[in-house]
Amino acid sequence: MDIVSHGLWGGLAFGRKNKKSFWTAAAFGIAPDFLAFGPFFVSIFLGLRKLPDIRQEPPDPSLIPSYISHVYNATHSLIVFLIAFLIIWAIFKKPLWEMSAWGLHILMDIPTHSHVFFPTPFLWPISGLEVNGIPWSHPIILFPDIILLAALYAWFFLFKKRTRSATI
Repeated sequence: MDIVSHGLWGGLAFGRKNKKSFWTAAAFGIAPDFLAFGPFFVSIFLGLRKLPDIRQEPPDPSLIPSYISHVYNATHSLIVFLIAFLIIWAIFKKPLWEMSAWGLHILMDIPTHSHVFFPTPFLWPISGLEVNGIPWSHPIILFPDIILLAALYAWFFLFKKRTRSATI
């Protein structure tokens, strides 16, 4: 799944209480990819690294620095997510439900990443099990994702507007 979709799904699923809740959930939804790939793209933007030729689909994994795979393993692990979720729960004495968007990100990536490019190591570090899914860029995944997000956000905003009007 693409990073924007992850943020939108996370916000929709776990951030409907208020705007702060939405943006917190959206941030947790994009965090696994942002933490893994963000520094790489910042280094390109700052001119510290040259943009690799990524026109082929999928990009050649050898063009991606190896540290990204290590961070990706941690940020795309349900084990790491669960430990982090429980630590935050213990610290604040209540669950931060918006953080569940991180777990949703991982669950959505499992069937939408293939072995060719960044399969999801969802049981890391306990197991190297990965699912050879259909890449999210394939039309059978991409178009339903866009259509569902558009429909659900339209419904959410229309429903929210109607309920707000009814209470006035």
